[in-house]
Amino acid sequence: MSETHPTTAPLDTSSAAGEARPFRVGLLGAGYIAEYHGKALRALRNAHLVAVCDRSLARARACAETFGASAVYASLDAMLGQEKLDAVHVLLPPEAHFQATMAILRAGVAAYLEKPMCISAAECDQLIACAQEHGARLGVGHNFLYAQVYEQLRRDVAAGVFGPLDHVTITWHKELGQVVAGPFDLWMLREPANVMLEIGPHPIGHLLDLVGKPDSLQVTASNAVDLPSGKPFFRRWQIHAYREKTAVDVNLSFVRGFAEHQIHVRGTLCSATADFERDTYVVHHHRPCEMDFDRYATLHGEARALKAQARQTIGNYLLSKVRKSAKGNPYGYSIARAVEDFYASFGRPLDRRLSPELGREIVATAEQIGRLAAPSARPAVVRQPAPEAKTAASQPSVLLLGATGFIGQELVRQMVGKGRAVRILVRGVGKLSGDLLHPLVEVVEGDCANSADLERALRGIACVVHLARAQVKTWSDYQQHEIGMTRLVAESALRAGVRRFLYTGTIDSYYAGARAGTIDERTPLDPQIHRRNLYARAKAESEKLLLDLHRNQGLPLVIFRPGIVIGRGGSPLHWGVGMWQHGAVCQVWGDGRNKLPLVLVEDVASALCAGTEVPNIEGESFNLVGDPCLSADEYLDELERAANLRLQRLHTPIARFYGVAMLKWMAKVLVRHPEPILPSYHDWESRTQKARFDCAKAKRVLGWQPASERTDLIERGIALPAREWLA
Repeated sequence: MSETHPTTAPLDTSSAAGEARPFRVGLLGAGYIAEYHGKALRALRNAHLVAVCDRSLARARACAETFGASAVYASLDAMLGQEKLDAVHVLLPPEAHFQATMAILRAGVAAYLEKPMCISAAECDQLIACAQEHGARLGVGHNFLYAQVYEQLRRDVAAGVFGPLDHVTITWHKELGQVVAGPFDLWMLREPANVMLEIGPHPIGHLLDLVGKPDSLQVTASNAVDLPSGKPFFRRWQIHAYREKTAVDVNLSFVRGFAEHQIHVRGTLCSATADFERDTYVVHHHRPCEMDFDRYATLHGEARALKAQARQTIGNYLLSKVRKSAKGNPYGYSIARAVEDFYASFGRPLDRRLSPELGREIVATAEQIGRLAAPSARPAVVRQPAPEAKTAASQPSVLLLGATGFIGQELVRQMVGKGRAVRILVRGVGKLSGDLLHPLVEVVEGDCANSADLERALRGIACVVHLARAQVKTWSDYQQHEIGMTRLVAESALRAGVRRFLYTGTIDSYYAGARAGTIDERTPLDPQIHRRNLYARAKAESEKLLLDLHRNQGLPLVIFRPGIVIGRGGSPLHWGVGMWQHGAVCQVWGDGRNKLPLVLVEDVASALCAGTEVPNIEGESFNLVGDPCLSADEYLDELERAANLRLQRLHTPIARFYGVAMLKWMAKVLVRHPEPILPSYHDWESRTQKARFDCAKAKRVLGWQPASERTDLIERGIALPAREWLA
């Protein structure tokens, strides 16, 4: 386990004065994992991030600005040609690792790959040979091998604390959201065995590092679900391995449920559990006592150890928030440790955990597991039309932005059901479900924040339905990606001469607290909108700029403001009911007794359909709320009944939410956070939704008929999505 692997000749990082200069590092890929690598590099003295490369320059620029890199590139060749780099971190999808890393190594630059090393052992072999040929350092990051709890377990195994190992159980039980929400063209989902090369390296790495290469393997893949692509995905994998006298069970489950990631080791002398989710490590051993006293002493000692580790974990987290510690959460800490070791080891052999030899062994084992599971794989389900179909059977007159969203998918279903052709603009066909792959749906690939893509999508279009929204966190991002994008879409629609522009705002832009009374379309949006949550504020600002374009440039605008939208295709754990934690705990906004402004997604889509057809409604707005019949408590009662579960329900005073938000704000001020937003009690209190919404206008003008029966709302809005959620 302490084995090291030879490295190539060390890089010359000496300065003109003879002192070692920091390694000049580039990031290839600016996705979510780049944030962890950026933080890890920022904490090092001997490495400095100087460039970020991503095919999306906007994403590369945002990452570079966050971590102080001076250059951004859309091409790896350009970055290698213009920057004198010592190392590049390859943070790309697995199928892109081989080609990119070959180019880096051939340039004589060190490469640090996120797992998996490649998608085949043959590719790994070629990378190892290339690194040796060009004298370039090659490392592979399997970050959980550097988790603090695992390093403690690893040291104890090496020291013989457990004696000979009898049984090792490795558990990975974590929901894989992409199986439900896509994108479905991810390499991981293209073949059933690919998940073993994408997620599998985590537990496989632990198996090989702790026990060694197995003498035998048995694999069962089960709990299959058919993806929109027609490929099956196996949500449960059970792997039984033997290494000499040690048995190993590796259990993976990707279904929704309580998250578990553990390694349990049983030896002759004692056992231990390393829990990655809770960042704890507990050794279970006997005391010199009689049996009953031994049980007490063992449990008491384990409880004390867990309590001490819990304090340490939360302490590290809080210190990281005030920038007094680089450890942060356990996941970030493990990545930081691996990156730190990679740069600290220049000039000496790599730790085996970072070595390309182990990376290759992990990939080879993952391939073997996939092959052993192949006999249990079912034939792919053939679906029509094929995902690559792009052109509708007839010329669409409606362009839908945000078609892959909750409301967007329902709107497409309804329009297609009426025999109407629709065009959708999406970043990639990979997120498209079977409902969107229909002969009446024309798919245009592009970005609604790109004017050229919008121009292509708007050709021949009479009506635009703008449902797209940005998934961002800061106000500056909302200004750029939500409000700025909405302005671009509207101005493009004006140039294209569309005859109707539908925009979906939100009732959250109203004040809906205890003093709100009855709200209809004549009610102004919250006068204190500048103190509200960023989503409500951005939607209100977008409405304001669209109304200006309507008055001054003739934008044929119609605004819709849906309530708390529930129904098929949506999660029953709705934040309109309360703040959800971990998929099991609901902190209800207030006492949970007032009726909520719920509306079925089918009813929202039917109103939007009418909005594309009803004449002479330009300049109007419509609130979309069903007849009130359920409180938050009643909603949760029905959800528990439909799903046959018992949720943790906490009726939380608004003052408590506000107090916690104030503490977070003060902490951000102390650490000089770039956008510390002062919390507003007014905003938190509005989340109780105690206002009454009068939607008579939508019923009168649009002929809208939302569900009015309580049993109907419960079945279609709660029971149906609960069944989908549990499937």
